[in-house]
Amino acid sequence: MTQAVPSAVRLDGGSWLRRIRLPAQPLGRHLILALGGAVVLYLVTSALSPYNDYEVGEIALYVIALAGLSLLTGVNGQISLGHGAFMAVGAYTTALLMTHTHVNFILELLAAIASAAVLGLLIGIPATRLKGPYLAGMTLLLALALPPIADKWSGTFGGDQGLTTTVPAAPGSVNPERWLAWIQIMGALVTLVLLANLLRSRFGRTFRAVRDDEIAASLAGIHVARTKVTAFVISAACAGLAGAFLGLSTGVVNTGEFPLTLSIQLLAAMVLGGTGSLMGMWWGAILLVYLPQWSTSLSGHFSLGSGASAYLATIIFGVVLIVVMIAAPTGIQGGLRWSWGRISHYRSGSHSISPRVPPRPDDSRPLSRSHDT
Repeated sequence: MTQAVPSAVRLDGGSWLRRIRLPAQPLGRHLILALGGAVVLYLVTSALSPYNDYEVGEIALYVIALAGLSLLTGVNGQISLGHGAFMAVGAYTTALLMTHTHVNFILELLAAIASAAVLGLLIGIPATRLKGPYLAGMTLLLALALPPIADKWSGTFGGDQGLTTTVPAAPGSVNPERWLAWIQIMGALVTLVLLANLLRSRFGRTFRAVRDDEIAASLAGIHVARTKVTAFVISAACAGLAGAFLGLSTGVVNTGEFPLTLSIQLLAAMVLGGTGSLMGMWWGAILLVYLPQWSTSLSGHFSLGSGASAYLATIIFGVVLIVVMIAAPTGIQGGLRWSWGRISHYRSGSHSISPRVPPRPDDSRPLSRSHDT
């Protein structure tokens, strides 16, 4: 049974900032938090170098993809290993429109969202009859089957060379990397606000009800198949927007930007950040951006060669996943929330013994548990 979020959230009993008062309405609360995040990220990017701005923009675009995947898997209970394919659809749609038309940039992004959502609808309808590993296998086939299509029609999709993309002109003296980072941050914040309000509405409750028990949800009057398809469409639309931003970041869209490992890493990053937690997706996105760089530096330090760096990144990702799941079963965000709760509880004067394993939040479920049987 979910608890109402109080309008006043207690932070620390002894600090100078004792309370943060936010509106009771979810929309107002989420808008204020997004505005605060936008101000912080604006100040951070203004003080960074162009390359660091590029990295912040990459983090923002991965947050969009991970937030949609978190809704699908963490909130609705459908496992997807094909979100890299949805990102590819959004990226190619944007690149095709930039190559052959001169429509507005916002319309190009909306087209990328719509095309990925349509593919999500086509995949989501048969996915309503599949569960667990069968659903994961079907989405995995999607990630494997999409790249050969682009290679077969190389005249349209550019083949190995791909299609070029252009970033809208930056205003004033703002460098292109910072301007693109601001666009991507704005897209991430808007996406998070929309998803946060969606999860607070009756749609979020139906998503969770279907995840927890499909039979009970059906007896309660919930259309289970429609709910699953809706979650798939929304998640695919988020991936399409993220793919469009990724195409803008790289400057070229080709099949090499969307390998099978991307879909697997997205799922792993979602689990690391905290399944079902939108805030946790920032931690997962940070790992997605920086772990490959750390693995490249590590492989160069040990003279392993450029070919070994990609495998090393996957190995490091797996090791981090194992360590985080042992230390914090609810992911990084869940572990931080639990730790802060214990610190606040201790400072308030109560020294009761805390459990060794953090309790799981209502919106989180481990992928190893299945309620399909």
